[in-house]
Amino acid sequence: IGGLLQSTRVYAATSQSGQGLELDVIAAVVVGGTPLTGGIGSIPGTILGAFITVILSNGMNMIGVDPYIQNIVMGIVLIGAVFITIDRSKIGIIK
Repeated sequence: IGGLLQSTRVYAATSQSGQGLELDVIAAVVVGGTPLTGGIGSIPGTILGAFITVILSNGMNMIGVDPYIQNIVMGIVLIGAVFITIDRSKIGIIK
């Protein structure tokens, strides 16, 4: 479904049309509540995470933030989401 939507967006179907969107996809899934350490995620959570990352990205575009800074902000959001979803009882170091 994602490939179909992307091909209709750019009016072409190429193998490189989704290049560079990896960070956005991983951030959307992690912000949606799926832990990177393994576990079960949910479709509604992933959709909510996608909405949050798209709103953040569009907002930064609208106010004119540099694209390199946008990647840094998305990385910080991803690190924050991973930190929130860490199961601290299994690690023992971070409490």
